[in-house]
Amino acid sequence: MDAQHESPTPQTPPTAPAAGPLRLTQKAVDMIKITREQEKLDPASGLRVAVRGGGCSGFEYALDFELEARDNDFVLEYDGLKVFIDAVSARYLEGTEIDYVLGMTGAGFKFNNPKATGTCGCGSSFAV
Repeated sequence: MDAQHESPTPQTPPTAPAAGPLRLTQKAVDMIKITREQEKLDPASGLRVAVRGGGCSGFEYALDFELEARDNDFVLEYDGLKVFIDAVSARYLEGTEIDYVLGMTGAGFKFNNPKATGTCGCGSSFAV
């Protein structure tokens, strides 16, 4: 079939790699579960990971607990913990690993995002 007679390709939502758009280390999963328990949230609550405009570098990561996935979410599961990611955020998070680190300046979640071209000292802001 030549290019002039090909039918248009339908628009499809963005896809993530088979393993999902991001990975969580076991330490991160454990700390998320501990936090959920300390905040007395429903044990069925999953973690929403999102990217939104803002922060010092243009984008920032957002973490929150939710009970259910939304339409078009990617739903991942790590050791019984559900993780929800909307399709737009998934494009920015593809290949990202979330870890929990302890350091001299404190403890917290660290995002290792290969798509980030720059980050800010706050640790939650990045540029692409």
